[in-house]
Parts: sequence; C-alpha cells; structure tokens
Amino acid sequence: MKEASNRVKQLVSGFFIAFIAGCSSMPFQETARVSLESADPQIILERFRNDSPESFRLLTTVVFQYNLDKLSGIGYVDINTREKAFTVACINAMGVKLFELSGDKDGTVSHFTLEELSKKGDFAAVIGEDIKKIYFDSVPSSGATINRKKFKIIFNQPYGPGIMEYVFAGADGNVVEKNYYEDNTLIWRVSFYEYRQKDGKIYPGGIILNNYKYGYSLTVRLKEIQA
Repeated sequence: MKEASNRVKQLVSGFFIAFIAGCSSMPFQETARVSLESADPQIILERFRNDSPESFRLLTTVVFQYNLDKLSGIGYVDINTREKAFTVACINAMGVKLFELSGDKDGTVSHFTLEELSKKGDFAAVIGEDIKKIYFDSVPSSGATINRKKFKIIFNQPYGPGIMEYVFAGADGNVVEKNYYEDNTLIWRVSFYEYRQKDGKIYPGGIILNNYKYGYSLTVRLKEIQA
C-alpha cells in the first residue's frame, strides 16, 4: 500500500484540479435512451458479465457529502470481485492521508484513519460497506426475475433481508443502476455512468452512491485504470 499511496500523491495535483473543474449538480453524462425492446435479456446479462473485470486497480476522485458537509479526495482502489476483497486508500488535495482500509466478506480492517474521521463513528465500516455496494455483486444471478421496459431491462432478486434491482440500459446494455429495497422502500442506489473500455473489459467512468437511509452520497470519478 505504501507504493500505491506514493503513486496517488504523484498524481493528486492534476487530478484534483480536473475534478473540481468538472463538478456540477450532475457531474456525469446521462445514459442515452435506447430502445431495448428487441434485446434478449440473457444475452445482455451474459455480455455484461463477460465484459466485467474480476480484479482491477483504479485511481479515482471521490466526494462524500452529508447535508452541507463535503469531504473530497483522491482514492486508490484495489478490487478482487471473485474473493470479494478490497484495499482502498484516500488522500486530500494537500496530500494528507485520510484513511487506508482493507476488507473482504468477513469485514473491514482500518490500517489508518485520520483522527478527525475516526471520531465520526465507525468510519471504516461505513466506507467498507460502500465499497462493497459499488464494486461487488455487480451482476444478477441466473435465477433473477426479469421486467422488460422500452428503454431498460430490470432484473430483481432476493438480497439479504431485501430485494436487489439491477437496471440495464443504454446502447451497450450495461448496468446503469443497482437499487436495494427493504419493505418496498428504496434504501440505497448506485448509479453508473460513462463506461469506458480497457483490454476488453469495461469500467464505469462515473459512479454515484445515494444512501437514502442515512442521507449521504458518494460520487466517484474514474481517472486511471491500472488493471
């Protein structure tokens, strides 16, 4: 992780300036409305599954917003979807490390958390769960039910105590939303935008996580793929 943190520091100035310049109320381009009426849901699903990487490393800009409070930084993320394992580090615009975490299906371990952040409850656990929401369980199971609409194909399946909804849309038929419900109430949503390709695999260029239960959002902009 020391090497990763150094790499992030080398790139922080340019990335942070580019990120601030690109921020707006809607920082990403909306997915085009393309008819999927004639598309085969299983072909759409299998193509997305095959195009999705199992393991990868990314450099991103991140903004965490809760009410009027914002926390911005540059993030390094190392993901293994097969093992459901991750490592993440984040620094601010001044190059100060905010946190460094790792985790898997059994939980999250904090290797470093800035004291100011550690005072805000179990910060590591919250970030760890958000990483899992964004990068894990990205494809519905073969037993998911299918709801077809003109511009989207929706897969639904049981997920823990609730229901996970996967929304496929756009010209390439990629996942554009993961919506998690409990008792017919939307608990959280992850929206994916501006997919880009590298070495035959696809990566969302923009991600917005909205946690409606706790009232915060996390915006992630992809800057570099190191897969």
